[in-house]
Amino acid sequence: MKKRVVVTGLGAVTPVGHSASESWQAVKEGKSGVGRITLFDCGEFTTQIAAEVKNFDAKNFMDGKESRKMDRFSQFAVAAAIEAMADAGLGAGSFDAERGGCALGVGIGGFQTIEESLRVLVAKGPQRIPPMTIPKLIANIGPGNVSIHFDLRGPCYTVTTACSSGADAIGSAVRWIESGAMDFMVSGGVEAAITSFGIGSFNAIQALSTRNDEPQRASRPFDRDRDGFVMGEGAGVVVLESLEHAVGRGARIYAEFAGYGMSCDANHLTAPHPEGRGAVSAMRMALAEAGMRPEDIDYVNAHGTSTPINDPTETKAIKEVFGQRAQGIRVSSTKSMTGHMLGAAGGIEALFSVLAVHEGFFPPTANLDNPDPLCDLDYVPNKGAAGNIRAAMSNTFGFGGQNGILIFKKHA
Repeated sequence: MKKRVVVTGLGAVTPVGHSASESWQAVKEGKSGVGRITLFDCGEFTTQIAAEVKNFDAKNFMDGKESRKMDRFSQFAVAAAIEAMADAGLGAGSFDAERGGCALGVGIGGFQTIEESLRVLVAKGPQRIPPMTIPKLIANIGPGNVSIHFDLRGPCYTVTTACSSGADAIGSAVRWIESGAMDFMVSGGVEAAITSFGIGSFNAIQALSTRNDEPQRASRPFDRDRDGFVMGEGAGVVVLESLEHAVGRGARIYAEFAGYGMSCDANHLTAPHPEGRGAVSAMRMALAEAGMRPEDIDYVNAHGTSTPINDPTETKAIKEVFGQRAQGIRVSSTKSMTGHMLGAAGGIEALFSVLAVHEGFFPPTANLDNPDPLCDLDYVPNKGAAGNIRAAMSNTFGFGGQNGILIFKKHA
C-alpha cells in the first residue's frame, strides 16, 4: 500500500514577494512583478524587461559567510526552504535526519557564476578563476545547500527537465515518501537566469517579449497580443510529508498530493507537439494515478507562457483531456504576474495550486484584455474569484518536449 502524501510547509522567493504568503497575496490581487532589468546593463538587448526578485539580501535568511559561497539560485533555494521548513514546524532536532531529503528542479543552474568566472578567465587568465566557481555553479548544489543547512541525510538531488523541472522534482520526491523510505521531502524548483547570457540567448531564439515600454503588461497569456514570455526568477518550495508522519506530530495540512504524470512529446527541440500529444498523455496519467475523472478537477494552473504557440496548444490539450468539462473548468496562468521562472515554475505553481485548494480561490490571468479566438476557455481574466476547489491540476511543459503534471486535492 502506498503511503498518502500531504503538503505541510510552503516557502517562496518570487518577483512578487519574498515569502509564500506575500507572493500568494500579490497573485490573488493580480500584481505584476515585471519591470526593467536592473541586474545588468540591458541597453543593447532586444528585451530589456524581466520579472526580477527585487531587494533580495541573502543575509536576511542565512549567515553572510554561508551566502557568499552560493550562486543566486542557491540563495533562493535555501531562503525558500527555510520558510517552508519553519512553516511545517520541522525545526532542528524535531525529525530523524536520515528520514528527510531534498529534491529540487533546476533548469539551468549557476548562470551568474558562469558569467562572472568567464569574464575573469578572459580578462585575467585561468590562474585567476575563483576557486568556488564549480561548487557555486553546478545544478545539484541547490538542494545540496538545502540539505547541508538542515542536516537532511536522505536523498539529495536535482531534476533537470527544462521548465518542467520543479514539477518533476515534486513528482519524484513523492515516490520516496509513498514507498515508506522517507518521512518527508523538501521539494520544488529554483532558478536565477536573468543574466546577460540568459536574456541574450533566449532573445536569439526570439522567445522573449519585447514589450519594453509596458513591462507590467508584457506577460499576457492567452491574449491575442502576446509576443513571447517574460523571464522570471526565484524559488517555490513545499514540504511533502507522509500523512502518517504529519498526523503523528500534529502538523497543519494544506492539501493532499493526488497524482503525477510525466511524458515527452518526442517531437521538437523547442516547440510543443501541434496537437499537444505529450501534454494530453501526461494529464491523463496524472488523473489515472489520482483515481479521478475530468469532472473532479475544478482548477488548472496552466503552463500559459504567453508565447504564440504554447497557449493555443495547451488549450487544445485541455479540451482533449477534459472534453465537455473543459468549458466548466477555470484555468489561469500565474506567469502573467511572476513571469516564467523556468526551472522554478513548476515549484511555485504547485505552491499556488496548493493554496488555491486550501483557500478556495481561483487566481487570475492578468493582462487578458483581448482573448485569442484559439484560446476560448475560462481563464479567470484579470480578477481572481473565490470558490470551492476540490482538486487542482498544475501543468508544466519544457524544451525537449517535457511534460510534468501534478494534481493536489483537499485533504479529508
